Amino acid sequence: MKQFIKVMKAMSEPNRVKMLKLLQHKELCVCELQALLDLAQPTISKHLKLLEDAGLVESYKDKLWVNYRPATGEDSVYAHTLLKNLSGWLKDEPEIANLMLKSLHVNRDTLCNK
Repeated sequence: MKQFIKVMKAMSEPNRVKMLKLLQHKELCVCELQALLDLAQPTISKHLKLLEDAGLVESYKDKLWVNYRPATGEDSVYAHTLLKNLSGWLKDEPEIANLMLKSLHVNRDTLCNK
């Protein structure tokens, strides 16, 4: 039951839902998520940590950046089920659609080298 509660708590915050939807669309680094969601870096990092602890997000290092993407969900049936279903959810939500479009134009080279 602990894993179920962890997944549900991770998805109980709107910004984390937006982050996961964005990551299902495109791998992103913290500075890109910052620009898209207009949140501070520590806030983004805390959200990512909660999503990672719940088995919903994974990260890997690529040169200068740490990239985030949806996890495979293989460690938790709850995370796996939620990730599978979330890909079809909120498609008609205007805020999500706008974030997806905006994500096509984020440039980490410009954002992260300020």
